[in-house]
Amino acid sequence: MTDHQPVRPVRPTENAMRRALKRARTGVALDTAEAAVLLQARGDDLDDLCASAARVRDAGLEAAGRAGVITYSKSVFIPLTRLCRDKCHYCTFVTVPGKLRRAGHGMFMSPDEVLDIARRGAELGCKEALITLGDKPEDRWPEAREWLDAHGYDDTIAYVRAMAIRILEETGLLPHLNPGVMTWTDFQRLKPVAPSMGMMLETTATRLWSEPGGPHHGSPDKEPAVRLRVLEDAGRSSVPFTSGLLIGIGETYEERADSLFALRRVARAYHGIQELIMQNFRAKPDTAMRGMPDAELDELVATVAVARHIMGPSACLQAPPNLVAGEYARLIGAGIDDWGGVSPLTPDHVNPERPWPQIDELAERSAAAGFRLEERLCVYPEFIQRGEPWLDPRLLPHVRALADPETGLAREDVTPAGLPWQEPDEGFTAAGRTDLHRTIDTTGRTSDRRDDFDEVYGDWEALREAAVPGMVPSRIETDVRQALNQAADDPTKLTDDEALALLHADGPALDALTRIADELRRDVVGDDVTYIVTRNINFTNVCYTGCRFCAFAQRRTDADAYTLSLDQVADRAEQAWEVGAVEVCMQGGIHPDLPGTAYFDIARAVKERVPGMHVHAFSPMEVVNGATRTGLSIREWLTAAKEAGLDSIPGTAAEILDDEVRWILTKGKLPAATWIEVVSTAHELGIRSSSTMMYGHVDQPRHWLGHLRTLARIQQETGGFTEFVTLPFIHTNAPVYLAGIARPGPTIRDNRAVTAMARLLLHPHITNIQTSWVKLGQEGAAEMLRSGANDLGGTLMEETISRMAGSSYGSYRSIKDLVAIAEEAGRPAKPRTTLYGEVPEERMRAATASDGHLPELLPVLGD
Repeated sequence: MTDHQPVRPVRPTENAMRRALKRARTGVALDTAEAAVLLQARGDDLDDLCASAARVRDAGLEAAGRAGVITYSKSVFIPLTRLCRDKCHYCTFVTVPGKLRRAGHGMFMSPDEVLDIARRGAELGCKEALITLGDKPEDRWPEAREWLDAHGYDDTIAYVRAMAIRILEETGLLPHLNPGVMTWTDFQRLKPVAPSMGMMLETTATRLWSEPGGPHHGSPDKEPAVRLRVLEDAGRSSVPFTSGLLIGIGETYEERADSLFALRRVARAYHGIQELIMQNFRAKPDTAMRGMPDAELDELVATVAVARHIMGPSACLQAPPNLVAGEYARLIGAGIDDWGGVSPLTPDHVNPERPWPQIDELAERSAAAGFRLEERLCVYPEFIQRGEPWLDPRLLPHVRALADPETGLAREDVTPAGLPWQEPDEGFTAAGRTDLHRTIDTTGRTSDRRDDFDEVYGDWEALREAAVPGMVPSRIETDVRQALNQAADDPTKLTDDEALALLHADGPALDALTRIADELRRDVVGDDVTYIVTRNINFTNVCYTGCRFCAFAQRRTDADAYTLSLDQVADRAEQAWEVGAVEVCMQGGIHPDLPGTAYFDIARAVKERVPGMHVHAFSPMEVVNGATRTGLSIREWLTAAKEAGLDSIPGTAAEILDDEVRWILTKGKLPAATWIEVVSTAHELGIRSSSTMMYGHVDQPRHWLGHLRTLARIQQETGGFTEFVTLPFIHTNAPVYLAGIARPGPTIRDNRAVTAMARLLLHPHITNIQTSWVKLGQEGAAEMLRSGANDLGGTLMEETISRMAGSSYGSYRSIKDLVAIAEEAGRPAKPRTTLYGEVPEERMRAATASDGHLPELLPVLGD
């Protein structure tokens, strides 16, 4: 028996209960203390609580068009592996390799075993394949690692993905995946193969994990902070997600209430929690917690009712019907609207001693309580009706085959049948406003925001609250004069406090700082201001990632959306070559219809048309998108891209390499650690990259310091960065600014300080500091050249990303324009290649003849 004893609760006073019940009855928002009181309601008080909770539930069902309906999912339970690296003290699902061997089982279910269950389920009309397994068994058990290696899988997630695809293709069942704790990258890998996923939060009571004897002690994946991060990453990735609580494992009522409010915070921020399960603890033989009392029915009923009040009418609440000894009416009365997965074929492998009720019995008992039982799919109707970005295009045929088009519930008259799982057929077809590159400086964009502004970025009010801590200025106590002396003497020895003081410098101190940086620039790279004759090709702006700073991304149906064909991409590269370009820089939105191999096709199309062109393409976000769509590792994908013609990658998508800021700026873009992994892997493969920082939004100088230190560290390890590019935030049409959260871009002081400190803090590792004429204009760029920068970037020829954000400095600069900026700074200009090499004489002649300017922007196909 566990030696971790539950904390004895203090019963609330009658007055406290009366006040809390009244607030629940009248629909007033509860706080954590009131919720903890109501969790202890019993007798008449509990009846009162349930009555108000049921009214909230009924209002939500009516608003959803499902008045009087309680749902369930007809499913099969597939325990892919019962090995796990965790040691939960109440679990009988998990076992060890020796027991599996003695029982004649493998470390994982074989594909044939998985498909046999799925096929038999399909024959019985099941539509969900619930794939449940232990967390990362290969991290604990060598036998699991050996099995995966022998069968050709890098990790358990790779096997889960492979089985999900086979289930879709060979049986038509929809996989609902429960692989435990997942990373952001895991979600990208699994989202294309499963319409929904899940993981129970269980509790936010950290002591139950951290203290010896606690039910989760020794289980790395049960740390509450880790599990909350998973829920947030699911929301960021637009994955319909199931979560919930396990009650009665030693938590206090206050801790249980805190857990419910944590779930509400995530649901409110991302709108991605599709259902919450309230599950009662049941003690099992042969476990450390076999002597703990079961959670009583009243505990569960009160928890359901309080959850309904906290989560509100639109939430979907579920309680497993096999764990309540037939007391269905009490759960319905407390506010549930779903029974969860019920299988006519497989047992509940987590609670094998508790058989599922018969579906006919469940329907009868629901009807007795005044509700009609209807079947749903593993993904809830609301998410089916929302469509993109919640459902991957590769899954739409499978979901639509089983879903009623009007209600989004299951079509009970349909027997699942396998359908091909494949990349979308559209490929590269020119579509939408493909003349945007021509007209962005004249006609402009159709609207300052996309049509789904209020939904696609998450909850703006929750975001405002989350942004506040990161925007609080730091207290600066370091002597700026001392810091300036150190910068002049040896900038590599600047402490963080000194660097932060200099990042805040203003007036004469800022002038001194920029002089020091400019002198260092002269010593390191000389006076030449370098530039490159290049063309930007933004091949699509269709994107559902939800970056809140981005005004470029559009839905496919928006008026300003476009996608270029491969021929159009190649035409633009050829035209750029004719006027002297040495590079094309190609980036696009994360278009859900483009296959993961599309990036290879783009690089190949350019190289086939213009073999000598340097292909500088695909941000780390695009790299991850390509890798997860193809099922390749980042290293494998980059290797294949290099073989297709990729020469280097832009270090964009970095924004600020601090997740405190990143998760305000973007809903679904890759985390800082993944960005670092991508660029580091590219460098190891000989694919060099630029590095960037976008600043002046919801950040502070301390974030700039951390970002620059991170880049310096990476460069010390890999040597792969060619330059550092400062990217001032363009606020005009940025959603996070339109929502009143971000400030209106950096000040001139900020720009000078960032440029100067980039020169100092990246010395001697990254020697080229680039300023952006697109974002700063001629005078601003010249000022940065006097503040430590030595590079002006490219001619671009056409540019839409900054222009759609509201930049007023045009879409291209001729060579003469760039030379003029250098001259304004009192310096000579010199062309360069992507890797800062000498430009071939033939390229220089072509560029001089055209002034690096296109004679015309190519017309759209069909014009």
